[in-house]
Amino acid sequence: MELAISAVTEKQMERLQQVLLRARTVVEEADGRYITNSGMLEQLNMLAEAMYRGYWALGAFRYRSLQETPTEEKQISYSSSKRFRTVHGTARKNKATYLVDLQGVLDSLEYVVSSMSEFVVLLGGCDRMLRRPYDAYLYNDNIMFGRHAEKQKLLNFVLQHGPHGGAPVVLPVIGGPAVGKRTLVAHVCKDERVSSQFSSILHLNEDSICRIGDHGSLLSGKVLVVVELVSDVDKEDWAKFCSTLASMDSGSKVIIVSRCKNSEKLGTVKPIFLNTLPYEEFSYLFKTLAFGSADPAQHPHLAKIADELATELQSDWSLVAANLLADMMRKNLNLQFWLCTLSRMRRFVERNFSLFGEHPQLLILRRRQVDVSDFILHSASPLRIVPSCAAGSSRTEVTEERALLPKVRVGDLLADPGLRPQGDFNVVTWESRLPPYTSFVHFVPNGAPDLPEDTPLSGRKRKSI
Repeated sequence: MELAISAVTEKQMERLQQVLLRARTVVEEADGRYITNSGMLEQLNMLAEAMYRGYWALGAFRYRSLQETPTEEKQISYSSSKRFRTVHGTARKNKATYLVDLQGVLDSLEYVVSSMSEFVVLLGGCDRMLRRPYDAYLYNDNIMFGRHAEKQKLLNFVLQHGPHGGAPVVLPVIGGPAVGKRTLVAHVCKDERVSSQFSSILHLNEDSICRIGDHGSLLSGKVLVVVELVSDVDKEDWAKFCSTLASMDSGSKVIIVSRCKNSEKLGTVKPIFLNTLPYEEFSYLFKTLAFGSADPAQHPHLAKIADELATELQSDWSLVAANLLADMMRKNLNLQFWLCTLSRMRRFVERNFSLFGEHPQLLILRRRQVDVSDFILHSASPLRIVPSCAAGSSRTEVTEERALLPKVRVGDLLADPGLRPQGDFNVVTWESRLPPYTSFVHFVPNGAPDLPEDTPLSGRKRKSI
């Protein structure tokens, strides 16, 4: 019976790989086209979701039969199994029932792919995006991941012709902290069709919108204005801003980037909402980042740990944390190192709950100090960071005094705790490789454990045009 089950499973996995290749081919081709049809965008979203579920199931079955080492038994929980039950229904207790799950994922993906015949035909009539050889060479490492339908919706808004005269057309892009709002907008702004359609692309924040009239030289011709809001904007300031744009050449457009739901009211078209990536898609992204050019199928033990980390990161952390850990893990494809990383992550969360009563990501968003001692092995003394600004904020300028402090990358500090500077210093948790190339820099004061939690911060100035 076991042999028969194994043979059937192998056949199903082989079939799943074939269907996934077809799905990925269609998704990648769609990503390289300009799609204006809303029905096609819904189909693309369905196909992408089914594809990521398929990749997750394929990976889970590859490592499910692995014999765990004593170290793994101590350090790895069975959250992947729990996740499997959550995604695919009731608890499974033997290989025979696992076959039903695999077949269910396969049937679902095959159904979606088989329904894409008309989509593929229509896709052939969509204009192709231009890609420079440099972009193609860095395809897996230097382009925005996922958000397939959202990218197309934003492109459609920017490229379609707006009404002649009157107030500008406004599109809000709304989402939680560090979910990729600014990266999505930057990705679209660098598209050749967009850059060629507008005479200039202007980036503003809520402080500078009321001073837009002072920059007349930037407002000639057709302008795309990207406004980043970190709080509710004054109604009079916004009305004055729109009035100024209305007096410009027709065709200018506004994109609002905000985490505030109220920003929806400022839009003249339906907003784009960015939510946290679904688990299967997040897991696919994390493994893609963590393995780099290596094939996860060749490292099933590591793939299992990556899924465990994705479970930890997906709901409570941001893409910044995922990028930070993946970048560190990609440089050391060692089982013990990855197990240690997973263990450190869990101890890190537990310590901050114990000390401050909150998850460290919430502490960062609220600009409260965070204890990172568990991440720095053999640290000479407790280490705490004080977030200099809310993650993903455009406020990236620091005071002159703070800017002169020593700076160290957190990845380097993790690899060698001896690199910790004496006294106050800045730690770079992550530098994005994608536009707008955001740097996430936090302050580490000397003697941080004795620092009052509500110590006011004077280190940030707002960026203005």
